[in-house]
Amino acid sequence: MVIAMACDHAGYPLKLKVKDHLKSRGIDVVDLGTDSEDPVDYPIYGKKIGEYVAAGNADLGVAVCGTGIGISMAANKVKGIRCALCTSVEMGEKAKQHNNANILALGGRLTEPELAVKIVDAWLDETFIGKHHTRRIEMLDEM
Repeated sequence: MVIAMACDHAGYPLKLKVKDHLKSRGIDVVDLGTDSEDPVDYPIYGKKIGEYVAAGNADLGVAVCGTGIGISMAANKVKGIRCALCTSVEMGEKAKQHNNANILALGGRLTEPELAVKIVDAWLDETFIGKHHTRRIEMLDEM
């Protein structure tokens, strides 16, 4: 499995923690930046990870900005992306089970690293349950 990661400056510290955790799980990580806490614009990195995942260059993605809101909005502008901002383990589970989220967004200033890792694991360890949710995913992908 290959997971792409991207963040803005506010998400950089949390991105590093999650990246280390993913690598400890034996997952290949492609880091799309940013590479410091120097100010950058989250739309650039949301678009970058969205396009990377949509093109099939990675199986999934994890995006981080200060709140997770802006970078998720930017990623969701890319056709074929279903980026879910999750703030709890249950949201991580449901994002995969019901929405087949292909990018997980986290808030670097709002989510403690220990919780972020649990959310990531919950999202990764779940599977899309299909059924009536498939129709809804198809509707999203057609937008």
